[in-house]
Amino acid sequence: MKTGPKQGVSRWAVTLACLSVVGCGDGAEEPPTPPLPEAAARLAPEGWETIAQQYQSFTLSQPATVRFGVGDKWVTRELAAGSVYCFFYPDPAPGIFKTCQRATQPPAPTSGLSPACASFYPTGFTLSSTRAAQPIPTLAKPAKGVAVTEPTFNTCVVRATDHAADGVSTFARNDYSRRQAFNTNNTKQVVYSYDSTWHLYDANTRARLRQLSGPGSDAEPQWHPTNPDLLYYLPTNGVGMQLREENVTTGTTRVVADFGARLRARWPTANAAWTRSEGSPSADGRYWCFMVDDANWGTLGVFSWDRDTDTILGWYNTQGDRPDHVSMSPSGNHCVVSGDGPRGTVAFSRDFSSQRQLLHKSEHSDLARDANGDDVYVAVDYRSSTGEVFMLNLRTGVRTALFSTYVSGTATALHISGKAYARPGWVLVSTYADYGGGLQWLHRKLMAVPLQANPNIYTLAHHRTASNGYWTEPLASVNRDFTRVVWNSNWGSGSDTDVDAYTVEIPSSALP
Repeated sequence: MKTGPKQGVSRWAVTLACLSVVGCGDGAEEPPTPPLPEAAARLAPEGWETIAQQYQSFTLSQPATVRFGVGDKWVTRELAAGSVYCFFYPDPAPGIFKTCQRATQPPAPTSGLSPACASFYPTGFTLSSTRAAQPIPTLAKPAKGVAVTEPTFNTCVVRATDHAADGVSTFARNDYSRRQAFNTNNTKQVVYSYDSTWHLYDANTRARLRQLSGPGSDAEPQWHPTNPDLLYYLPTNGVGMQLREENVTTGTTRVVADFGARLRARWPTANAAWTRSEGSPSADGRYWCFMVDDANWGTLGVFSWDRDTDTILGWYNTQGDRPDHVSMSPSGNHCVVSGDGPRGTVAFSRDFSSQRQLLHKSEHSDLARDANGDDVYVAVDYRSSTGEVFMLNLRTGVRTALFSTYVSGTATALHISGKAYARPGWVLVSTYADYGGGLQWLHRKLMAVPLQANPNIYTLAHHRTASNGYWTEPLASVNRDFTRVVWNSNWGSGSDTDVDAYTVEIPSSALP
C-alpha cells in the first residue's frame, strides 16, 4: 500500500514514516528539488552511483543496496524493487543536504576465475570423482600469484599470500572454514595474521592492499552479501555487544547495531554478544543469531536479530549450558545452537518457539543449502559406526549419510564449508590429521561433496600441509559460487607457524 505525508504533518514526522517505505512520499508537499545534475552523479565513489537527491523519490527496478548521506556519513539499507523516498532515518548528517546512492557491483571475470587461472582450463574440463588413495607428488612451494598445476587433479592452484614478503606477522592465513573469505564479487579476500590483525588482499592480483582498520583479534568478519565494499565485524570476542561495519575501500567504520541496553534489560550481567567464532548470518545478511556471556564467560542466553528492522526477534535462556557456538541458517529460519552439554546441537526456530535436536554433541560442521534450497546441517558423527559425514534437513528432520570417514581402520579430522550459497546442493570438505592404517582415498584433500545420498565426490587438490597444531589446519572455505577455495598450508615443512593461504580455482562448469 502506498503511503505519503499529509498536509500539516511535520517534516520530522514524515521522515520517521519514510524509513525506506515503498512509495513513501507520493503526493507529498516537498521542497522543490532540481533534476539530478550529471555532475552530481559523477561525484559518487567507485562502487556507487548517485540516483537521487534528498527528498526526491526514485524507482528501483530490482532489489538493491542504497545508502543515504554525504561525505563519510551514511545510512545503508537493503531495499526491494519499487518507489523509494530519499530520506532514511536516523539522519546521518543533520542540517547537511544529502544524496541517495545505489551500490554497483564491479563485474567479476566472466569465467569466475582470476587472471592467473582464466586461460588455464581446456574446454570441457571435469573434476575427478575417483576414490583412490593417490600418493601425493612432490610439488615445489609456488611463488605468490603464479598459477601452478595440481599434479594429481590438474586444477589451477595459486598461492595467495607470502607473509614474509607481504610484511604480515608470522603467518597470513584463512581464518575459518565456516566463514566466507571472499567478498560477493570475488575481488577482495580477508586474511588473518599471528598478531591478531586482519588484512585486505586483492583476490585477483593477490596484492596485499592494507591492514583493516576496524576488526582486531577474534572479530568474526562477515562480508556483506551484495555490497563488495562492506565487511561486518564484532568487537573482540563480542565484548561491548555491538555489530560494526567497515567500508574496505574507504576505511571508514560505523556501528550497525548496539545491543547492550536491550541485552542488559533481560540479562543484567550481559557483557559479550558473539557467535563464539563459528557462526554466520543468513545468506542475505538479514538475520543473525548471537550467544550472550557475562564478564566471566558464563553463559546467559541466545537471541536472534533482524538487521533490516534492528529488532530482537527471540530469546533463549541457556540455563548454564554454554554453547560451543551459535549460527543462523542460510534461510534465516533457524538459529542453530551447538554444544557438548545435555542439549547437544539444536536447531531452534527464529523466535525460539520450536526446536529440533540435530546431534548429541558439537562436531565440526556447517550449515548449507541443499539442491532444493532447504537448510541442512552437515557434520561428522564420530560416534556412528562408520564415522559418518551426514546432512540433516532442518525443516523435515531427515538425516542422509554422505560418506564414511572410518576407512580400513583409519580416521581423519575434517572441516566443512557450506558457504556456496549461490551454488546450493554442495559443500566443501577438507581432511587433515589422519591416522591408522595408511593413506586412504579421502585423506589430506579438498573435496566438493554433493548433498545427496551416495554422492560422487570430486577432489580439487591435495592441501600439502603437514599437521602441527591448529595454525596448520587447512580450514578450507569456499566462495559463494564454488569457483574458488582458499586453504592454509605450511607446504609440507612441518612448521607450526610458517603458514600461507592458497587458492584452487575451478570453472563454474566443472561441477555437474
